Amino acid sequence: MKQIAFLYLSILAFSGCDLPERNCMDFHTGTFEFETLLNGELVKTTFVRNDSIEIDYFQGKRDTSTVRWINECEYIVQKLNPKNMAEEKAIHMKILTTDKDTYTFEYALVGASNKQRGTAKKIK
Repeated sequence: MKQIAFLYLSILAFSGCDLPERNCMDFHTGTFEFETLLNGELVKTTFVRNDSIEIDYFQGKRDTSTVRWINECEYIVQKLNPKNMAEEKAIHMKILTTDKDTYTFEYALVGASNKQRGTAKKIK
């Protein structure tokens, strides 16, 4: 009887899990847009990423970073030409979910526990 109860609970537990879709490979390359609030104002960043380089366009400025993929859904971004100490710090990015032309991600400075979330849209 205990085995039947255990089997029933196991089936119930696993059938209730609906894992989010993650087709991360679809977002390794392309042109993307990301919007966020900065000092109470909605701002947009456009970035172009190939497998190992990302070029960001923000408020009329261009910045280039290296991209190092840890696995299909996680990567590290490091600015190529940092202008100050804050820009020298690498950022850990993790794709949490994907949906057609958008992905939701989590990001933080490498080693930091304060994570933030965002959504990027693939435009090309």
